[in-house]
Amino acid sequence: QITFGSIFLGKVPVHEEVHRCAGQIYGYKGCIRDFQVNHKELFIIDEALGGRNVENCNVPICDYHPCHNGGTCTSDEENWYCECPKLYTGKLCQFATCDENPCGNGATCFPKSRRDVVCLCPYGRSGILCSDAINITQPSFSGTDVFGYTSFLAYSTIPNITFYYEFRLKFQLANHHSALQDNLIFFTGQKGQGLNGDDFLELGLRNGRVVYSYNLGSGTATIISKPLDLMLNVHVIHLGRNLQKGWLKVDDQKNKTVTSPGRLVGLNVFSQFYLGGYHEYAPELLPKGPRFKNGFQGCIFDVQVRSSLSQGFKSPGTPEGHPNSGRSVGQCKDSPCSLIKCRNGGKCIETGSTVYCDCLTGWKGAFCTETVSVCELEHDPPHLCQQGSTCVPLPNGYTCHCPLGTTGTYCEQG
Repeated sequence: QITFGSIFLGKVPVHEEVHRCAGQIYGYKGCIRDFQVNHKELFIIDEALGGRNVENCNVPICDYHPCHNGGTCTSDEENWYCECPKLYTGKLCQFATCDENPCGNGATCFPKSRRDVVCLCPYGRSGILCSDAINITQPSFSGTDVFGYTSFLAYSTIPNITFYYEFRLKFQLANHHSALQDNLIFFTGQKGQGLNGDDFLELGLRNGRVVYSYNLGSGTATIISKPLDLMLNVHVIHLGRNLQKGWLKVDDQKNKTVTSPGRLVGLNVFSQFYLGGYHEYAPELLPKGPRFKNGFQGCIFDVQVRSSLSQGFKSPGTPEGHPNSGRSVGQCKDSPCSLIKCRNGGKCIETGSTVYCDCLTGWKGAFCTETVSVCELEHDPPHLCQQGSTCVPLPNGYTCHCPLGTTGTYCEQG
């Protein structure tokens, strides 16, 4: 018990509590950090002659929310630490794996783990770090990858398709069942301001059928083809619209038509023309409509468009046939894994032009050539050093360096 009488000496803490009852003053309740008498500092514990019911102050460091990127702060009487979410590390969870981005040529860096990254390559690039140039004449799309991104090509806005357009294209499906389920072929449009004002033009696959939809601002018109003949290696689509009336022809199926609802007759779209997927990988960001969940899986080629019966067909883009951007698009029938050799049992994974090694447990690195240290978070089984301690690898196992106030093999004792 430390008694001051009626005067506080030294610095008064922020959270002071003085209880008064019937004119009497009771003992102070709170924390005192510095104590000075006549400019001389007294060490409250070391120089005290006696006392009772005094303990270390629980410094509320977590009240200041020091952890970044969604980290959770935990503290005890003397220590505090940040428990970091996946993909972040550091005392304050301030470092992400992609902070020191090794990907080149405008690639999208995505953390594969706390230590390794995957480079999602832009159009015209391939390789582990997207450093290899590739020539693409027939684009190959990989759908939605394990990271949630779709492969896509983005072309400049297609002009003069307000009242009339025709599209022709060919595609070849990837050899697996998911390529037919819920996959986007192309899209252009944006969210509108009215109740039905989502002007868009969209083509995709759902449940083995081709789905063609458009909205002129007064409601969506949709044509669904018959099931695709999977015996065909290449499928051909020809579609168009004149004012409210649209039509779709797939392979040798009969031509199907539809008329859009409402009175509006013009398609007003200002976005880029996306082929195979889209930059925003969350379908909720697209205008209301079919909202295909995945990108296309396979090859799309010979895409042509015209905006008048008197015009010839042209490839999209400015200059013609050239996309503005793209991601994870490869050359049809070429495998980037043919140039990559993953070591120590690692498996080469390719998504369009993006390629990386999926390593077995205990290995890491671009080519699975680095061992995972016993002290790293990826090690299986994980080390047992308690939070706040430091794991130090040894030739046979590891040891735990404990912070002040803890002891034991794993710093588990106070």
